[in-house]
Amino acid sequence: MSDAFEADRVKIEAQLDAICASDVVASLPGRLGEAIRYALKSPGKRIRPLLVQLSYRAAGGAGDSSLLACSPEVIHAYSLVHDDLPCMDNDDVRRGRPTVHKVFGNRVAILAGVAMIPLAVRTVRGGALKLDLTSGTTSSILEVLLEGAGAAGMIGGQLRDLSGERLALSLDERESIHAAKTGALISASVWMGALAAGAADAELKAFGSYGRAIGLAFQIMDDVLDITATSSTLGKTTGRDAALGKSTYPALLGVDGARERALSLIDDGLESLAQHGLLTQELTQVANFMVTRTS
Repeated sequence: MSDAFEADRVKIEAQLDAICASDVVASLPGRLGEAIRYALKSPGKRIRPLLVQLSYRAAGGAGDSSLLACSPEVIHAYSLVHDDLPCMDNDDVRRGRPTVHKVFGNRVAILAGVAMIPLAVRTVRGGALKLDLTSGTTSSILEVLLEGAGAAGMIGGQLRDLSGERLALSLDERESIHAAKTGALISASVWMGALAAGAADAELKAFGSYGRAIGLAFQIMDDVLDITATSSTLGKTTGRDAALGKSTYPALLGVDGARERALSLIDDGLESLAQHGLLTQELTQVANFMVTRTS
C-alpha cells in the first residue's frame, strides 16, 4: 500500500508491540502469551486499523486513534489463527510464515485465539480512554466490533462458508457469506472510526455503505488472487478454494467478471461518501488498493 500511510503504520505497530508486552499478555499461562505475540506481529497490511484511523479523520476526529484502531486487528489476527486450523481450512503457511498451530500446536492455537477476544475488548476500552470518549460512545463502538466479529458477522459467515464447501452456491448466496465472513469486520472498522469522531447518523450510514462495499470487494479479490497469484507472492497456499470445493467469484463470474464486480462495488462505496462530503484521498486510496493489490 502507499507510503502515504507509513506514519499511521508506525503508530499501529507501536501499539501492537505495547499490547504484546502488556501484563495482560505476559501473565497468560504456558505458551499462550508467546502464541498471541506471534499471531499479532505476523506481517500484515493492517487494513482494518488503517480504516479506523482514516474514517476517524474523515469524520473530523483530531486525536490519536491508533490504540483503538488495533482492536479489530486483534480480532482479525485471532480469526486467522482459527481459520488455519486443521478442522477449518487446514493451512500450514500464513503471510509467509508457519501458521500458529504449526508452531505451537492445535490446543495452544485454539486457546490463544479465544484469549484474543477479551484482549480486543480491553483494547477498545484503552483506546476510548485515550480519546476521552463518553461511556455511551465507547459502548456503541464495542457493540459494532463484537457484532462484526460475532454470529451475525465474521463467525457466522465462516460457518456458512464451511457449510457451503462442495455445494453449487448462487452469486447472492456467495455475496451474503462474504459480506459476513470478511466484509463485516472491515465495515465495523470504518464504523468504529466514524463513531469515535462523533459522526452524525447520515454520515454513519454513508460510512457503513463504504465499509460494506470495500469489504466485499476485498474478498472478491481474495478469490481472484487464490487462482492468479503464486504462493510466494500471496504469502499463503494458493488454490485452496478449488481444493475445498468452494463456489468462488471467478468460478461464478470468471476472473474478469469478478474484477468488474469488485470495481463496481468500489465505485458505489466512494460515491456514498462523496455524496456527504466525506470522501478523502486516503479513503479513496485504500478503496482502490482493494482491487489493485497483488497479495
